[in-house]
Amino acid sequence: MGVFERYLTLWVAASIAAGITLGAQFPQAFSFLADLEIARVNGVVAVLIWVMIYPMMVNVDLASLRRVGDRPRGLVITLTVNWLIKPFTMAALGLLFFEGFFRAWVDPADAREYIAGMILLGAAPCTAMVFVWSQLTRGDATYTLVQVSVNDLIMVVAFAPLVALLLGVADVIVPWSTLLTSVLLYVVVPLGAGYLTRRRLISGDGDDRRLVAWSARLKPYTIVGLLATVVLLFAFQGPRILEQPLLIALIATPLVIQSYGIFMIAYGWAWAWGLPFSIAAPAALIGTSNFFELAVAVAISLFGLESGAALATVVGVLVEVPVMLSLVALANRTQHRFRAA
Repeated sequence: MGVFERYLTLWVAASIAAGITLGAQFPQAFSFLADLEIARVNGVVAVLIWVMIYPMMVNVDLASLRRVGDRPRGLVITLTVNWLIKPFTMAALGLLFFEGFFRAWVDPADAREYIAGMILLGAAPCTAMVFVWSQLTRGDATYTLVQVSVNDLIMVVAFAPLVALLLGVADVIVPWSTLLTSVLLYVVVPLGAGYLTRRRLISGDGDDRRLVAWSARLKPYTIVGLLATVVLLFAFQGPRILEQPLLIALIATPLVIQSYGIFMIAYGWAWAWGLPFSIAAPAALIGTSNFFELAVAVAISLFGLESGAALATVVGVLVEVPVMLSLVALANRTQHRFRAA
């Protein structure tokens, strides 16, 4: 894990502080940026999100789908957790906390937006950081790639209807045209561009050195894109946060509970099925981690830069790394309970 990934929470926290400060000092400048929209898609944010997502999609090897039938149980766990359990438990926890436990502290209209942001996080399985979590648990890298590739293809067709269904349950109006535009802009097009780029960079004999070098050159831009997006979001959210300083903790609470709960379901299932640790740990971690870049982008497109939904997705970025590192440590401490590969 690189310095950026290891200290992602610190970088995000610093960007949050910078965003709140800059938003208070230069409100007119950020208001101008917020107005740069086409079809409810903010141009500045769209560029920053693309800078984050496109390099990730290049690492998705669709050729790995030829191995999808190898050791199918780990894939069954990942897909079941990602698409049949995790989105629904996230919606349920959001409703439980913001329409139940936190009801006295949060305005009902704001609560619906926070729930919407959580739903977007829950419905977006991770694409990039999963490779880091797999490496830290000495997981099967090839199998992890298969799981990510299958998830991304399912995301193309399942993300929009699943999000629409759960937002409807949470009584949030869904602008279908904007939702489908977001999926096209932030999933379909980057996945296709990543595939074409990968084919161009890898030589006919399978030598991937050009691809590795290209990815390394782009990594700093990916980091800048993420942190600049966080700065923008919190520049708009600053007044709300300063008025309710405990808001971040309220949003983080169900997100943290969701992460630990989903991991236990997937990890326990893998243990019960007798999977080797090199498959079990990555399967559970993939099911737990979120594609927060996509969630942030869609939240902004659907609800706006200043929305509670956008804020909730960024809080997801804040809690992701420390929670996932703790789960990696837990997995490594309990690997003796699993059989060897």
